[in-house]
Amino acid sequence: MPGERMYPILPCPDIDVATAFYEALGFRRTYRQVHPNPHAVVERDDMGIHLAGINGFDPEQSYASVIIVVPDPDALYASFAAGLRAKYGKLPVAGIPRMVRPRKRWGTVYGFSVVDAGGNWLRFSKLGETEDEVVEAEPGLARQLDVAARLADSHGDDSAALATLGRAIDRFPDAPAVDRARALLYRADLAVRLGREELAAASLAEAQAMELDDADREAIAPEVSHVESLLG
Repeated sequence: MPGERMYPILPCPDIDVATAFYEALGFRRTYRQVHPNPHAVVERDDMGIHLAGINGFDPEQSYASVIIVVPDPDALYASFAAGLRAKYGKLPVAGIPRMVRPRKRWGTVYGFSVVDAGGNWLRFSKLGETEDEVVEAEPGLARQLDVAARLADSHGDDSAALATLGRAIDRFPDAPAVDRARALLYRADLAVRLGREELAAASLAEAQAMELDDADREAIAPEVSHVESLLG
């Protein structure tokens, strides 16, 4: 019947810590219960999430995942990022909690992921897109960039993504300059997550030194700005 709603219940070790994380994302707490079971509800616009406090729960072992479709992933990401920077002093991109910026991933729709304080994945995708409609990049460096993004941003394996991207950068030295710049910038992003700041800085410098026309330089400007903010 029309009008039904569904609310996921996500586990966490501490509902107050989890609630504070969601408040940084712009949610507001609308309910809190301590007994008989710790429980809280956070809401932002039409998004509602229930949090279940479980004593001894390990966020690293969470398998919970929620798919959320939104009209404008970029605008929502920007809002989330501003709140997280205000709370943590920088954007958390590694560990728990963390968030990765919107991008296309091989075989999937455009979007971004948030891992909350309970280790639960919130997978935000663009409303109206389906995987059947996704146009994949032609084989080459651009395709391998999408593969790396899926490994890291969808699967959470930053090390495998960095290795995949490194091999691809070496394998396709004659790829279009803009594709190579994007691959270098994503390698820098992954390197920051893995604590390899020297590799990140070198990759950023190499990307910035590439000969690009004005249109391509403007196209990658948000990615350059993102990496600079991570290294800053």
